[in-house]
Amino acid sequence: MDIDKRTQELASRLAYITDIFGPRENASVALLRHRLGEFLEQAPKLGMREISRQVARLEELFALLEGKLENELTPMDRVRIVRHPQRICLKDILENVYDNYTEIGGQDEWSIDPGIIIARATIARTMGKKTVHQSVMVIGQEKGHGQEFRNGGSIKPWGNANALYYMRVADTENIPIHTYVFTPGAYPVEDYPGAAQQIAKNLYVMAGLRVPIVSIFSEGGSGGAEAIALADRRLMLSHGYYSVISPEGAAAIEGGLKAKASPELIAQCAERLCITAEDNLRLGFIDRIVPEPPLGARPEHYEFFRLLRREVIRATDEIVHSVETLGPLRGMAIRRQGADADPQDIFVRWSLGQKAKRKLLQLRHDKFRAMSRSACRDNRSMSVRAYNVLESVLWVAHSALRHDFVDRYKRNLSGLLEGLEAEVRALRHGLGGTMSSLLGRTGVGGVRRMEMPPDALERLTRLSCPDEGTCRIEDVWVYVSPKSREDRTQTCPNSASHGCLDLWARDLYGEFAGVCSHCGHHFPMEFQWYLYNVFDYGQAYEFNRELESDNPLHYEGFDLKLDEAKSKTGLGCSCITFETFIEGVRTVVAVLVSPFRGGTVGAAEGEKIIRAAERAMLKRMPFIMYSHGTAGIRIQEGTCGVIQMPRVTMAVRQYIEAGGLYLVLYDTNSYAGPVASFLGCSPYQFAVRSSNIGFAGPGVIRETTGLDIPPQYHRASSALSRGHIQGIWDRRDIRKNLYQALLTMGGKNLYYR
Repeated sequence: MDIDKRTQELASRLAYITDIFGPRENASVALLRHRLGEFLEQAPKLGMREISRQVARLEELFALLEGKLENELTPMDRVRIVRHPQRICLKDILENVYDNYTEIGGQDEWSIDPGIIIARATIARTMGKKTVHQSVMVIGQEKGHGQEFRNGGSIKPWGNANALYYMRVADTENIPIHTYVFTPGAYPVEDYPGAAQQIAKNLYVMAGLRVPIVSIFSEGGSGGAEAIALADRRLMLSHGYYSVISPEGAAAIEGGLKAKASPELIAQCAERLCITAEDNLRLGFIDRIVPEPPLGARPEHYEFFRLLRREVIRATDEIVHSVETLGPLRGMAIRRQGADADPQDIFVRWSLGQKAKRKLLQLRHDKFRAMSRSACRDNRSMSVRAYNVLESVLWVAHSALRHDFVDRYKRNLSGLLEGLEAEVRALRHGLGGTMSSLLGRTGVGGVRRMEMPPDALERLTRLSCPDEGTCRIEDVWVYVSPKSREDRTQTCPNSASHGCLDLWARDLYGEFAGVCSHCGHHFPMEFQWYLYNVFDYGQAYEFNRELESDNPLHYEGFDLKLDEAKSKTGLGCSCITFETFIEGVRTVVAVLVSPFRGGTVGAAEGEKIIRAAERAMLKRMPFIMYSHGTAGIRIQEGTCGVIQMPRVTMAVRQYIEAGGLYLVLYDTNSYAGPVASFLGCSPYQFAVRSSNIGFAGPGVIRETTGLDIPPQYHRASSALSRGHIQGIWDRRDIRKNLYQALLTMGGKNLYYR
């Protein structure tokens, strides 16, 4: 019976190896197949002693050749390892790494997602003769072992919302969070709370959680991974992968093919994207690699689970060490610990004090701020860099003096005078007309009446735009589209349903600003139209223009594509950042430009947006983010691109927490990573009419889910009905509406009011 079981295990190991190496020929795999087949053929003729001896020899051969095959693994082989049904899953980890756990989750069909598991778990540690059970919140995607109902670990929006809820519970209870990333990507649906918007919310909140967070990567696919991976320590299993997109998705985009990409092209993309644990450690996106057994960890590898337990304990201890002051003896002992030492030998309490929590948030911000900073090209000279540093120092002093000192006392004095004035008015009102006239004659109270201009009442009570649809910034647009010079007519797409008449191009793209005069349909307009007619770019001060997109992964052929984009647009990347005035209000603006590589975001764009947010915070200005269109994260930059999601979100959160106003305006097509992070986390999001907003385009949704979405699925009107944006604006009214928003929205540091 034991021989039969061992023989079945060998057959299972061979099937696993065959699945990993796919259809390509391999001498070691062929040898194992031949030897096992030969044994099975001869076994009925052999005695039990000979069978036992040959099985032992086969087991030795398998162990030897598995070690050899380990060194021959390609990046695509590692992708097949993490996708294999025999791969360890989160349930295996909960059973073997933690001492006890209880699954917790939602209450109804819109909060339960079988693709994600949330558990309250404990880890037992000894302190002398005493055993201490330390609580942790464990959250991760669950693929299971061939369990179709778990959807391959692709999490729906309500699954991520549930995860965020229990992260907040952990923050309240002051216990660490351990997250396990086992996902090819998020499930691309816009049903409330919406895939993109929920991931953005997760990133925003995780940036401010005041407990240690440890993330362990097995399969990290794009934004779905980032939804639970903004952590203080990021570990990665040695056979895992972490990437901006799957190799198949990259091959489909790179090949530009409607047919399925070839296995050779997919393997090439897996190599170029630098997705392995070693690549991500070299690039600085993870802190440590957890070694696995040859050809990947499976449920029967119990020694691996013991190692993983030590690593997650060590990582949690390291976070606490970085923010808490330990006693001199424990500190010395920890420093002398080797990499193989068991962290359970020295007890560390995982609950943090208030001072440690503040330091934890700062270290987390600094950690992500440092990531990928060298992945873009900075063409500033040393003198310009020195000037920028000096300028920042001076602005810090200026802001502290003007806003934190002078304006604070002015506001306090103003509040005192307003209260005194209110008291005097109440006294005059209460004592009646006689006392009022007496106080008026004697000048008691010192209340100054404000003179109201003759037309003030009319201006306060009339509609903002009496002739709806005719409001304009000026009598003549500053920038007129080149399409207005074409001598032709343009048919509105809504002509069949709304009876729109054909429009002369000179009127449509000139006087009408690309808006149908009958139904209001918005035709596409160049980003220059918005720069000059909305943001007064001709009088603006552009900064950080020297930051340009680069090819940090040395992705084959990408340098040429970048040069073409730079030559065609005259820009160094898809982001423009500048200071400008909107009706006298000085504002920092960042614009994502769709003609440059589809408005995709990479390291240069992320760095420019972060610096823009920091500049707005430093100068106490509102920050406007305008997306003329974005196709998502730039795949050719791999993880250097996808890491911009948490990086920029943390910068935006820091700006908002400091009291700034962050306002986002969408246009044309805005999809994927930016919407699922720094765009979608804004409390004030608006869209230009006829824009499309979502997590994934119709083609991607069809490919990943097999579903055909309705025609209006991504329209701004649909996003408004789901609560993902707060309003839809007419293109001709954008400047007026922005000014109105600046006067009515935002945080405590908007001193221009």
